[in-house]
Amino acid sequence: MLKLKKICKSYKTGDFFQQVLKDVDLEFRKNEFVSILGPSGSGKTTLLNIIGGLDRYDEGDLIINGKSTKKFKDKDWDAYRNNCIGFVFQSYNLISHISILSNVEMSMTLSGVSRKERRKKALEALDKVGLKDHANKKPNQLSGGQMQRVAIARAIVNDPDIILADEPTGALDSKTSKQIMELIKELSKDKLVIMVTHNAELAKEYSTRIVEFKDGNLLNDSNPITNEKEKNDKFNIKKTSMNFFTALNLSFNNITTKKGRTLLTAFASSIGIIGIALILSLSNGFDIQIDIFEKETLSSLPIMISKTSMEMDEDAMLTMTGQNDELESYTEKEVVYPLDPVTETITHKNIFTEEYINYINDIDPKLVSGISYYRTTALNILNYSNDKYNIVNTTNFSAIPVNIDPDGVSITESNYDVIYGTMPSKYNEVVLLVDSKNRLDSKLLESLGYDTSKENISFEDLINKEVKLILNNDYYKNLGDYYTFNQDYDSMYNSENSITLKIIGIIRGKDTNKLTTTTSGILYTNDLLDYVIEKNNESEIVKKQKEVDYNVLTGEKFTNDETGLETKDNTLSYLGADTYPMMINIYPKDFDTKEKIIKYLDDYNNKQDEGNKVVYTDLASTISSLSSDIMNAITIVLIAFSAISLVVSSIMIGIITYISVLERTKEIGILRALGARKKDITRVFNAETFIIGLCSGLIGIIITYILLIPTNIILENITDLANIARLNPIHAFILIIISLILTLIGGFIPATMASKKDPVIALRTE
Repeated sequence: MLKLKKICKSYKTGDFFQQVLKDVDLEFRKNEFVSILGPSGSGKTTLLNIIGGLDRYDEGDLIINGKSTKKFKDKDWDAYRNNCIGFVFQSYNLISHISILSNVEMSMTLSGVSRKERRKKALEALDKVGLKDHANKKPNQLSGGQMQRVAIARAIVNDPDIILADEPTGALDSKTSKQIMELIKELSKDKLVIMVTHNAELAKEYSTRIVEFKDGNLLNDSNPITNEKEKNDKFNIKKTSMNFFTALNLSFNNITTKKGRTLLTAFASSIGIIGIALILSLSNGFDIQIDIFEKETLSSLPIMISKTSMEMDEDAMLTMTGQNDELESYTEKEVVYPLDPVTETITHKNIFTEEYINYINDIDPKLVSGISYYRTTALNILNYSNDKYNIVNTTNFSAIPVNIDPDGVSITESNYDVIYGTMPSKYNEVVLLVDSKNRLDSKLLESLGYDTSKENISFEDLINKEVKLILNNDYYKNLGDYYTFNQDYDSMYNSENSITLKIIGIIRGKDTNKLTTTTSGILYTNDLLDYVIEKNNESEIVKKQKEVDYNVLTGEKFTNDETGLETKDNTLSYLGADTYPMMINIYPKDFDTKEKIIKYLDDYNNKQDEGNKVVYTDLASTISSLSSDIMNAITIVLIAFSAISLVVSSIMIGIITYISVLERTKEIGILRALGARKKDITRVFNAETFIIGLCSGLIGIIITYILLIPTNIILENITDLANIARLNPIHAFILIIISLILTLIGGFIPATMASKKDPVIALRTE
């Protein structure tokens, strides 16, 4: 089973050279109790360490089941110790900060045995040595004899082939020594037990074979193997594997024995995190305020390109006049007041071509939140009230802005409040838009059948109001070559093809965005417009208009020049054929991207003749842009200073981890003796730094959130801005990750040093 051939081992320290083992030839049976005797320095323990794979021989060969170990790599020796060897040490070598049960389980944990199975086997092993009832105690709660029994339980739990005992009774009294020897003798009935001892009496009483050494030479063997043939069993050793969670558990148990130092270390490391978190909170808060301002401004004031471009005169901003101008703004009264709007504008005629539409479509999508195309398709709406029909004034009708917010929040939701009812969820539902004083165009109200001579109209009277949208085939009457408006209102209104539009809500511009509070009208869904265009595009009047070169409504002949073609396109668009839009609205993502979009539009105009240039309206340019460049610069500088403390923290973590390595050197030796790989040792100390880094990051974030309370109180008193300092959860998460990474980096070198420690030397450390 186990054979040593010409084993030599020597040590060299400086100029000092010592040969510990000299050409040792020794063979062992599958099950026997072998005692190795000899004076100190004779090479007994070195021989035991070589057999156990803790130390390496210089020359010769160690043969296991007929297989040479000359080409063994570190991982092979680790697996060999874990599966084939069980160590029993004079000083017990138990890990002090974990329970007796966990100590016994450790070798199985390293070999990947499931939690349930290893718990069962560990309890069985403790039961064999009479310590099952002490499973949950720590080693320092046991006597010396009990700790040695635990060591024996740990040695046998993985069912190894060989038990190696190094002075197992050296620290015990005679009575306890005999009890331990009885246990070891019992094990030798089905295992190979090799014991190193100075006690010749115990060796003669319990051993089946005694081997004596002196000065590295084999002097005597009481029962050598003579005629037995080597048994070449199949050699297959399961590789060891400690997962990160096992390493975490080991490190966590160690950390709990020094809670105070760990918390102080974590707190000291968190100072840099706190500084950066506070800076990011302030920067984030101010950025949010800037973004809110920009969003409110840009979302209501896109870059507008229309066939008839409106250029506002410097002193002619949109104004609203009426007999109720003195009314209270943002009233809670559920009434609507009639209003006559007056605007002063200067216009410019733009010509949309297919080239220009394609150019707009090719705008870099990274610059825009959305592009809206508005058609001139007529909405033929008929109202019936007070026993009479009338055409609804659609001058103030417009589509609900498209959803351009990347987070799914529409312009309407971000700029308007629903003050009564709900927003549309169906294509045939509409909402009333009132201004800041709950006023609505009187002509619109009159066309809806309301008496505008009244002081106000209640919300309840307006909500659920229904009108009919009439499609072309019902709205226009065929006169052969021409079409005229159908005067049979009753048939139009009651046609099965008409669409019932229902007012389901009343909205008003938010008080935070003054530019949205001056407009009023009725808003409908884009789905409604798409539906109308789809149906009307198939209507008889549109088909007729496409075929002929005159206006089917007026009889006016279209010219063959470009203007005539445009007029025909406009007529088709009005009738519901989806051709060129009347207006294009471009919604920039922010002020920076707005400037790039304007440059993009200017680049087109620079390549065109004067008559082909397309004029756009940029109302947002009249509003001062809040630049965040200074805030960003300050943020970067302050973060750079705070980052210095993170570097210092990383160095401190490295020092703390190195101290932990020194404190846990013996534990390193124990784990290596049980079969832990070098990378498992690295993993244990990386796990410790991981825990400290996680604690540091969490402490830093928690303290930051606490400090934000007084910080916001002070800032509100100074700036009148509430809740300015806001820590973005994503920033908090990133800072925790940074804390983890820095602590892992800081602890990497000490963890690597730990993995390279000689297990034999580590086991001797006190």
